[in-house]
Amino acid sequence: MVAGIDVGGTFTDLILIDGTTGQVRIAKTPTTVDNQAFGVVAALEATGQPIAGIDMIVHGTTTTTNAVLERRLARTGLITTAGFRDVLELGRRTRPQPYGMTGVFVPVIPRDLRLEVAERMEASGRVRVPLDEDGVRAAVRRLLEAGCESLVIHFLHAYANPAHERRAAEIAAELWPNDHVTTGHSLLSEAREFERGVTAAVNASVQPILKRYVERLRGELSARGYRREFLVMNGNGGMISAAKVTREAAKTVMSGPASGVMAAAYTGRRAWHPNLITYDMGGTSTDVALIRDAQPAVSNETEIEYAMPIHVPMVDVRTVGAGGGSIARVDEAGLIRVGPESAGAAPGPICYGRGGTEPTISDANLVLGRLNPGRLLSVDNPVTQDTVRAAFADRIGARIGMDGVAAAGAVLRLANLKMAGAVRMVSLAKGHDPRDFALFAFGGAGPLHACALARELGIPRVLVPARPGITNALGCVVADLRHDFVRTINRPVADLDMAAVHAILAEQKAEGLALIGEEAVAPESVRFAHSADMQFVGQTHLVNVPLPTAEPDRATLQALFEKAYFARFKVKLPEIRASLVNLNTSVIGTRPAVDLSALIDPAGRAGSLDGALVETRPVWFDGTWHETPVYAREKLPLDATIAGPAVLEQLDATTVLEPGDVARGDAEGNLVVEVGKP
Repeated sequence: MVAGIDVGGTFTDLILIDGTTGQVRIAKTPTTVDNQAFGVVAALEATGQPIAGIDMIVHGTTTTTNAVLERRLARTGLITTAGFRDVLELGRRTRPQPYGMTGVFVPVIPRDLRLEVAERMEASGRVRVPLDEDGVRAAVRRLLEAGCESLVIHFLHAYANPAHERRAAEIAAELWPNDHVTTGHSLLSEAREFERGVTAAVNASVQPILKRYVERLRGELSARGYRREFLVMNGNGGMISAAKVTREAAKTVMSGPASGVMAAAYTGRRAWHPNLITYDMGGTSTDVALIRDAQPAVSNETEIEYAMPIHVPMVDVRTVGAGGGSIARVDEAGLIRVGPESAGAAPGPICYGRGGTEPTISDANLVLGRLNPGRLLSVDNPVTQDTVRAAFADRIGARIGMDGVAAAGAVLRLANLKMAGAVRMVSLAKGHDPRDFALFAFGGAGPLHACALARELGIPRVLVPARPGITNALGCVVADLRHDFVRTINRPVADLDMAAVHAILAEQKAEGLALIGEEAVAPESVRFAHSADMQFVGQTHLVNVPLPTAEPDRATLQALFEKAYFARFKVKLPEIRASLVNLNTSVIGTRPAVDLSALIDPAGRAGSLDGALVETRPVWFDGTWHETPVYAREKLPLDATIAGPAVLEQLDATTVLEPGDVARGDAEGNLVVEVGKP
């Protein structure tokens, strides 16, 4: 019996799958912002299944993501090479805003907590200046006196020779009162001091926060009889035991969005739609990602915000501040703006009756008939459609000469355009034609907008999974165990010692196998993915090149890079030598398959489309009201064909089909929507 739990900005979602009977239970409870562990336990208890009887709990958390974005970080100190304390602040000499001297930048660790010691390692790995061990001890004591809870040891060129970082960590361990000591090379063994330093600083800054959360959750579960270790989703789309997760806490950043992408890849592969653009719209934000051949794009160069690169492998997800709770307003220029400010879980949109007064995207959907006020989850005091419409008329329409309905329609249109821009970032901006993909819509609000977005982008079809609102939780259940490794080489291909290249890949493979063997869950099988980060000599940007074998020869490396470079930039540069910068290995422990057809109980399906009809009501589409049938999604026949306009309601989400769209069910309960022409 496996439970997958995802903590979102508004709701905590849970899916519980009984592997013996095939029974599926779902729950959706409000996120408890002050202590997410309470919301997790509430979701588990809402299933009616005793927690002590659950065999495995897999958890996607926003604890570290929120800590980084909101800068609620643990007080952290840095010990670095003499003369390089300002690397974290100098960065790449970029600007927060492209034009003008505007914007601010606050480094992860303030300058007074960045201390220097005498030592110097050359890029070749040769020691130029020995480590001043007494200086390390003095720096550790100063940082402890300054109230630091975590420590980063980050020396120049430690990726080439980590001896000084290791010795400094041994000295620090004698004095530091906890195990929150991060060495740059152990987390990220690659060149580029700024990126490696920021990654280590983020890791150390969130370690205590994540550890406290894991211990709180472990205590809550233990008090209810759960005696096993639970697992936590990493941002790379894999999972790791909670006992080990704080060691590399930075890898849990983007944990929640990654789990949704993994569920999309799994569902798409089983539904014969391997090429997807994922569209996850929740209450606070919208996340989009690209999947080719059922494999999510993974990036080693994620930048969470300006000058905060986290260079550990993460599913390449782009986020925009447009969720169901995004606030709509009229700015000083008289233009409607949507987001990034959000009403959040408290007070939330007006329609939730918790005291919210600012109109949001969810409120616009309610005014336009797309949402049923009687089916909203966690409503404290029901609010009428007229009340919400009056709020749009008063706060938006009165300032721009529109009534409440027209103002809500304008907000909806602008929100769709904003989210379409995010889709373009992961497709057109990277050379991919959206028409070659299906749009995978999930999240509590994703299916509400998906067909309109697909029409805007020319995407021919939309895939709506059986349980859109708990897809992130499903991702926790279907995710594999995964460990990623990177090692800097930074040499021209012509000068490579190929035996050393093969040895590094073999070493990474062996280390990953050992780590997976220590996990709390035994995988069904283990597979390996090798790649190289390469560039032409003299360039700065990298191209990731998948390697078909762990023992490539020199000619194969060169040919694979030139092919990948041409595919990305449509340019051939045969006269310039290629350089191998990093070697990467992912070790993936695959988990048992999950039958998705049980996500909607087959016994509850009606024999005909009419048996699933709930009502008809007016719904607004492109400035016109249409009398629209409303169906209960859980009651739809498995092979149903529904012509738009139509609204499909279920516990965890609402799907809107636009006029001209046609939706058909598949064998696993997904809906495949053929998008009509504008």
